[in-house]
Amino acid sequence: MATPAKVQGPASYFPSIEKKYGHPVDHWFGILQAAGDRKHMELVALLKSEHGLGHGHANALVAFHLTKR
Repeated sequence: MATPAKVQGPASYFPSIEKKYGHPVDHWFGILQAAGDRKHMELVALLKSEHGLGHGHANALVAFHLTKR
């Protein structure tokens, strides 16, 4: 039986984000979607200032979100 591939990149942060902040990542993606067309660091700043996320977690969510647009 093959072992599943290890999750890499921004998605590797998702389990700790969900555990630390008590919301599924889809909650954060909804906030990012509602924020509209902003630059990467503007979205990071939004998550940090208005929702209390740490820089690394906010950055991972934004990086993943922007690749899915």
